[in-house]
Amino acid sequence: MVTLCLKSKLTSLVPTYSIVAYDFEKCELGVAVQSRYFSVGSVVPWAEAGVGAIATQSFVNVSYGPKGLALLKKGLTAEEVVERLVSEDDGRDYRQLGIVDAKGNAASYTGTKCLEWAGGKTGRGYAVQGNILASGEVVEAMAKAYEFTEGDLSEKLIAALEAGEKAGGDARGKQSSALLVVKEGCGRGGYGDRLIDLRVEDHPDPVKELKRLLRLHRAYYLIDDAELKFTQGRIEEAVSSIKEALKINPKCDDAYLDLGLIYLRAKKLGEAAEAFRTAIEINPNIVAVIKQIPKLGLVDVSEDFLKEAGII
Repeated sequence: MVTLCLKSKLTSLVPTYSIVAYDFEKCELGVAVQSRYFSVGSVVPWAEAGVGAIATQSFVNVSYGPKGLALLKKGLTAEEVVERLVSEDDGRDYRQLGIVDAKGNAASYTGTKCLEWAGGKTGRGYAVQGNILASGEVVEAMAKAYEFTEGDLSEKLIAALEAGEKAGGDARGKQSSALLVVKEGCGRGGYGDRLIDLRVEDHPDPVKELKRLLRLHRAYYLIDDAELKFTQGRIEEAVSSIKEALKINPKCDDAYLDLGLIYLRAKKLGEAAEAFRTAIEINPNIVAVIKQIPKLGLVDVSEDFLKEAGII
């Protein structure tokens, strides 16, 4: 790892390309990044629902993340926050920064001593930036992909990373990636704002792996949605969510486990037994959970039923 000491503050070189963006319709904020750097997701992306999204990189000043969000929360625009952060930093010439606020204002900054190729581009509701890139075509390709890709914010962000990699990406290669999308009240179980928080720490094809994880995230998000509907007694809707999850991940034992529970609630014992048996075929160890279903009290089922159905 290359490091630089500025006023006794040790900073790490994070050769990176990233995008920060705001979805005007869904009010989602996001950051996506790839780098030839271990665990880039622990350093570059910062976001808070209703506030903004930040990518801090190059000879990274990690404090730009929390400080920038605090300034955005006070009402400063993305451009104003960039100006404030770099003006107070003696290492500004080595820094790179991208910010989008919750109104869609975007700004990108590249210090004069960032290693080439380095630069950025802003558009409506987004900012793209990168350093130690194959060429300036990387950020141009990312911006174009973001603007013209159909889909939700996460899909557009992934498409931008894919386009950046196809255009040459990080000149040193590839190693890690991350995707962070926030929205008010959309964390797991309705708590917090982290709608999507995925990281690939070390992988030969980190963007491809990140895309795979996003698909799994969608499946498990649907399973969570089904569990909520199940507890609310919305049985048909719960079954629909599980089936959508299984279209994405057909070998998901958790989905079949939940499907069995839902069918039990609906008094569809044959369908429930089939779902449980499928879950066990995929993962024999899940029988340890199925055996304890009668203890949960969520459905009216006996251990005798589970035995007679050949489930346990």
